Amino acid sequence: MKLSEIKQILPNINSVVFQLPNNQFVPAHFHVTEVGVITKNFIDCGGTIREEKVVNFQLWEAGDFDHRLAPSKLNSIIKLSEDVLNIDSELEIEVEFQSETIGKYNLEFNGSIFQLTNKKTACLAEDACGIPQNKQKVNLSELGNNAESSCFAPGGTCC
Repeated sequence: MKLSEIKQILPNINSVVFQLPNNQFVPAHFHVTEVGVITKNFIDCGGTIREEKVVNFQLWEAGDFDHRLAPSKLNSIIKLSEDVLNIDSELEIEVEFQSETIGKYNLEFNGSIFQLTNKKTACLAEDACGIPQNKQKVNLSELGNNAESSCFAPGGTCC
């Protein structure tokens, strides 16, 4: 989700609710302790220099169980961050939340609540790493039909 998208959603909802990928909810008394831009400069395994930028929301919970973050207050925090940090509203949002360790999540909205979705790693230079574009499809029933390549056949070559 882009920052511009959350800004359009917030005026139309009554409460800010975040759901984790395991279907548990971030406690209702959470705080947004940071809104900022994270810039990652790196070189991939193919030698290409890259830069990624995301808007980062850090969610945190404290013992103040009566605290609730109103949608208008989150919008104010976002507006202040945009103005002070000159944040591009077309950047994607990444959400950090502490559970066993600091988790980083993508953000989606299902029409009523915000959903934190798992992030995944990927190779950005598959062609340079020798990763095949398409996996070869093999029918498992055909694997054992060749006696010479069978581990169980006398003189088999796989072992």
